[in-house]
Amino acid sequence: MRILLVTDAWAPQVNGVVVTLTNTVRWLERWGHEVRVISPEGFRTFPMPTYPEIPLAFMPGAEVSRRIREFEPDAIHIATEGPLGSAARSHCVKNNLAFTTAYHTCFPEYVKPRFGIPLGITYAWLRRFHAASSAILVATPAIRALLEERGFRNIADWSRGVDMELFTPGEERFANLPRPVFLFVGRVAVEKNIQGFLGLDLPGTKLVVGDGPQRKWLEERYPDAMFVGSKSGVELASYFRRADVFVFPSRTDTFGLVLVEAMACGTPVAAFPVRGPIDVITDPAAGVLDEDLGAAAIAALRLDRAKVARYARKYSWEHCTRQFLSSLVPARSPEATVAQAA
Repeated sequence: MRILLVTDAWAPQVNGVVVTLTNTVRWLERWGHEVRVISPEGFRTFPMPTYPEIPLAFMPGAEVSRRIREFEPDAIHIATEGPLGSAARSHCVKNNLAFTTAYHTCFPEYVKPRFGIPLGITYAWLRRFHAASSAILVATPAIRALLEERGFRNIADWSRGVDMELFTPGEERFANLPRPVFLFVGRVAVEKNIQGFLGLDLPGTKLVVGDGPQRKWLEERYPDAMFVGSKSGVELASYFRRADVFVFPSRTDTFGLVLVEAMACGTPVAAFPVRGPIDVITDPAAGVLDEDLGAAAIAALRLDRAKVARYARKYSWEHCTRQFLSSLVPARSPEATVAQAA
């Protein structure tokens, strides 16, 4: 099958959306499907406001349409709601092509603290964007419930996975840092609520792996914390493996791939009991969810790392990609007309 994937988020960006999409493409190609990706590569771009390291395509409509016509896909998936996603959606609606979309990010909750736009306005725009989709793919039951409450329809499940060959348990811990070592991995930005982690009264070391616009401010405000920048691959896995607890202070993530990556390394998780963590950590042997994040972090120290790693084994990219594949619809099908009428 010829599958077109349209995304405003792509390598060299490092985030959950990019990890999900690249692993999905890898498995689809392994099964013999031909996958074409329309990403910001090859387009004129401008820096995303408040995310200058993220390029957004500038007026990509004509080129997106040309690439879609040239590829003649059997199925189309629009992963993001940015300029490329919007251009692809417009082309599909105009040409009566069916497509699926995904809800990767709690975008309204990100926009409100930055620009003051009420949640209702952003959700109304998102409902319109996704209304033409044959299926809106979501990572967890909590996000499904959130969108259904907001009036979204045609929602389908698309879980997340972890590279079990890369993220593996080990006995080694940080020997050069005061222990216990409490780790955060992710984009260093306001929506991740990292100060909710760094402000905790915890023993040992607070370690931040990642980069972003809030890094300088956080380094100045929390001089006792250790910031090491972005890591990837084997080096990233080694940070997860050597930490004593992974602390996840975000309240807005739709899933949190880093949760599974940490657990696959045997590192227990401490998080708030909010969407994302409540769906990923369903066994108290794998992590501790508590509105008192400091108490959760201390309690997580007592968990059995072998049980944590075993719990993570249920997440595989193969299973997730089968879910994705089962949700696709033929680009030229009667469903296109039905979806656009929504």
